[in-house]
Amino acid sequence: MVIPREPFDEEGRRRDYTRASQISKHYLLGLLHDATVRLTTYRIATKSKDFSDFLVKGIKSLGMSAWNYKEGKNRDLWITEFSKSLLKNTKIISKQNKIDYVRGYFDAEGGISKHSSVRFYIYFCQKDKEDLIEVKRYLEEIGISCGTMHNPSYKIDPNYWRFFVRAKSYSKFAKIIGSDHPEKIAFLRMKI
Repeated sequence: MVIPREPFDEEGRRRDYTRASQISKHYLLGLLHDATVRLTTYRIATKSKDFSDFLVKGIKSLGMSAWNYKEGKNRDLWITEFSKSLLKNTKIISKQNKIDYVRGYFDAEGGISKHSSVRFYIYFCQKDKEDLIEVKRYLEEIGISCGTMHNPSYKIDPNYWRFFVRAKSYSKFAKIIGSDHPEKIAFLRMKI
């Protein structure tokens, strides 16, 4: 008896293939857009203990010490902390560096629709417009089509910027960029 398999993609992998999560310095660099900078360390806050544990394990795999702790007795917030020296002199040069950086940026500052009653969408938002322009450029260099950079509500916040990934690129975004955040992974897998 033969077990039917999913068709293969253009790279010879099964269509339901999901790459194994692994942290790179460039991923962390992208993730820092939602971090706190201290004198000698970076602090990344998240509501997900699993994600915080994933970060600690990944940073340790890069040969550096990292730790996490719950902040506050009644808060659902986990802090991952590691030395700033880990990312010293890290530069974005290669295509893979850009992919890792954008994945980290997406996990920190990206959004995804989570309710079935809302049309699926993927977006990036940030107050630093130049930062967002760079991320958008990286995505377009990789061949992922994006919408226009815009301010969704000038009256509420004139310095808040956003752009979206076009629907025709959802699948490509999910396959190439993906996410290491436990909540976002589930929604992106639906688009592969």
